[in-house]
Amino acid sequence: GIAEALLIAESFLDGHPSALILGDNIFYGHGLADILRRAAARKHGATVVAYHVKDAESYGIIELDSAYQALSISEKPAGKSSGWAVTGLYFYDELAVEAARNLVPSDRGELEITDLNHGYLDRGELHVEVLHRGFAWLDAGTASRLHHASSFVQTVQERQGLLIASPEEVAYRLGFIERQDLERLALEAANSDYGEYLRQVVAE
Repeated sequence: GIAEALLIAESFLDGHPSALILGDNIFYGHGLADILRRAAARKHGATVVAYHVKDAESYGIIELDSAYQALSISEKPAGKSSGWAVTGLYFYDELAVEAARNLVPSDRGELEITDLNHGYLDRGELHVEVLHRGFAWLDAGTASRLHHASSFVQTVQERQGLLIASPEEVAYRLGFIERQDLERLALEAANSDYGEYLRQVVAE
């Protein structure tokens, strides 16, 4: 199960807080970085990111009050629900590894991330960041959803001429690497569209 990732990463985490994101999830929208920084800055508890969906029965669902505080959380509920899905992006304090270790495997033999989050909710330590209109959350976990995600990314990038996600560009713009570092990385990707894109960023 997803919660087992925390146990696998225990030595890497070394008693520190963590962020866990599913590899088939894509997030896009202005202001996303502010939401991530706010979640990462919390010293205690866990933070989940919620997004309104039509097919609630396909996801873990969180019930929220009028102030977007968590009331309950369940996995793929049948029947009427809030429609607020828990996305594949989670922030945890340093206690998450031990909490994951104490989980009881579900009927399918997995350590469920929903059970981990439910524990934080029961202790009053589950925070929620809501992605309202203007944000996109794409779950590329099926062939159909992968196609939708690919089309979305292609449309945005071709229209804007900007890449949705370039780790080198992000590192450069946030000051983690210097201009000469970006130039070297662009050179390493020479003779490719990606290398040309990095060279354009250097030239700005």
